[in-house]
Amino acid sequence: MASDGDDEQVSNKQVILKNYVTGSPKESDMYVSSNGTIKLNVPEGTNGVVVKNLYMSCDPYILIQMKKPNTNSSKPPVSALTGFGVAKVLDSGNPNFKKGDLVWGITGWEEYSLITDFQKMFKIQHTNVPLSYYTGILGMPGLTAYCGFHEVCYPKKGEHVFISAASGAVGQLVGQFAKLFGCYVVGSAGSKEKVDLLKNKLTFDEAFNYKEEPDLDAALKRYFPEGIDIYFENVGGKMLDAVLLNMRVHGRVAVCGMISQYNLEQPEVLHHIMSVVWKQIRIEGFLVFDYYHLYPKFLEFVLPYIKEGKITYVEDIAEGLESAPEAMVGLFSGRNVGKQVVVVAHE
Repeated sequence: MASDGDDEQVSNKQVILKNYVTGSPKESDMYVSSNGTIKLNVPEGTNGVVVKNLYMSCDPYILIQMKKPNTNSSKPPVSALTGFGVAKVLDSGNPNFKKGDLVWGITGWEEYSLITDFQKMFKIQHTNVPLSYYTGILGMPGLTAYCGFHEVCYPKKGEHVFISAASGAVGQLVGQFAKLFGCYVVGSAGSKEKVDLLKNKLTFDEAFNYKEEPDLDAALKRYFPEGIDIYFENVGGKMLDAVLLNMRVHGRVAVCGMISQYNLEQPEVLHHIMSVVWKQIRIEGFLVFDYYHLYPKFLEFVLPYIKEGKITYVEDIAEGLESAPEAMVGLFSGRNVGKQVVVVAHE
């Protein structure tokens, strides 16, 4: 229940957008403010929930809120950025949440948040795994990987699967889900360290550094001499163009993201789009929010594999809210290895 006593107001450190971003984000586009305050008690009769944020998830989609909207506004609002996180309930006016509950969902890039939208908020029932996993394998990226592969790609055992940005939060899971399903799996990444991670720790059959491949078409033919059945798309541009040349007839492409295109003023042109017709390729973009109803089914699927050690999840941990701008910028230069997580506070 919400508190009916005096409201307790405390300082609330926040990550705020300083300038609208053009091109790739820079650390100078954000700043950490210590001027914010928040009341830790929810007023009586209010349906909100006050939480203490523990972990924040850095994800490429956050760039959307950093771009200038189609308005006359020249300066961003002085409010915290938002994204997925893990938090602990301090006070609640919502009957579905009580003090002490652990939750994951959309929250602020700040020490404390008042939550009023519960469509993207889940109570954490399983605490015998690291809580940070709910920013990744047990949160939005995990559900994205599961639904993108199983619900969008309709895989068949033995099929050939290619994943771009394969060492990232989603890609590393798609590859392992595909291997557990009985597929042949190849991933691309941007460094030797990440390629070694894919092959030696994440069970991929093969992996390659796309930065060292002057001819992506030739590279894909080397790893897929008989063609690709499923492509899990995270990059777009030249990579997608090369993949289209190497898809099998009736291949499927699940479009999760296109990080190579996010910061371009003019998107790259696809030269081989007619392959979609000749090879009868199905390309489907998807948003994980449409699959939230499958979250319980997803947990039933993935938790046993985690507990049995059959799935590995790699995290790149940054300590402290002050590290958030650097961590966010690092996503777009490939600095992170695995899921980028920012620790706001320890429970």
